[in-house]
Amino acid sequence: MPCVKITLMDNPRSQNIPQKLVIASRESALAMWQAHHIQARLQTLYPTTQVEILGMTTTGDQILDTPLAKVGGKGLFVKELEMALADGRADLAVHSMKDVPMNLPEGFILVATGEREDPRDAFVSNNYASLEDLPDGSIVGTSSLRRQSQLQARFPTLKIESLRGNLQTRLRKLDEGQYAAIILAAAGLIRLGLTERIRSVISPEHSIPAVGQGALGIEINSARTDLLTILAPLNHVDTEACVQAERAMSRALAGSCTVPLGAYATCKMGNLTITGFVASIDGKHMLVETAKGTRDAAESLGRKLAEQLRAKGADKILAMLD
Repeated sequence: MPCVKITLMDNPRSQNIPQKLVIASRESALAMWQAHHIQARLQTLYPTTQVEILGMTTTGDQILDTPLAKVGGKGLFVKELEMALADGRADLAVHSMKDVPMNLPEGFILVATGEREDPRDAFVSNNYASLEDLPDGSIVGTSSLRRQSQLQARFPTLKIESLRGNLQTRLRKLDEGQYAAIILAAAGLIRLGLTERIRSVISPEHSIPAVGQGALGIEINSARTDLLTILAPLNHVDTEACVQAERAMSRALAGSCTVPLGAYATCKMGNLTITGFVASIDGKHMLVETAKGTRDAAESLGRKLAEQLRAKGADKILAMLD
């Protein structure tokens, strides 16, 4: 579902400003950074409003010994937060957009997309400078079928093993020697001040990012129309359009964490360019396509890209994954 389009009044601060806002967030360090970031933005916009954070442990945070694709997918990271929105314990929830399911449950809407941080994947290792430096048979950790398929396509001799847990847990497992290298989202490392752990970033040409990677999303109960104007200043128009196009492509291809696919859109002077791919898990079958259009037609552009991939045989690859 796309972000709701909001027409701002001349002075949004002149509207009825709530005395208190509660932000629902996962309790991982990265999620709490994101929540505090939005908290600070809101407190700057509305100095008289008390902005609190409700930290929550989600099902996705609790199940760490099984790949997400096998236990219910990305929705496990937002379910409890949506329950807090539904019962009034929280007014808004902050998500990493790459963790938000392509179709939200009825009764919830995305109302803002924050400006994107670096969307690329990061190569993290204590002994090697890049993927190209890894010896044959090296163990690389990743939680993503998207990353796995692209890694296997380029480096079929590497051994890919599942890596779950929050960012600190993943880094600890690397430091304990369980992996020669791990692949993480650069945005998370940057936001937590861990840029020095990045040995190299992987270009989108070699590792197309996850849909929405690097962007933050604000979700509310759809009945809370009183929050639309209040939260509108948090929206970054170019990032919103890019993420809308990416999500539209993924949605059209029934994308989830059980499907190795990715999409990355950029916006320049109101024009979008989006590249997406679909692959088999082993990377032996991969399709990559690019589409261009205007920012105002982000949704249709994403669907167009999906149609281009289908025309090249995406359905055959998707059928192999069933």
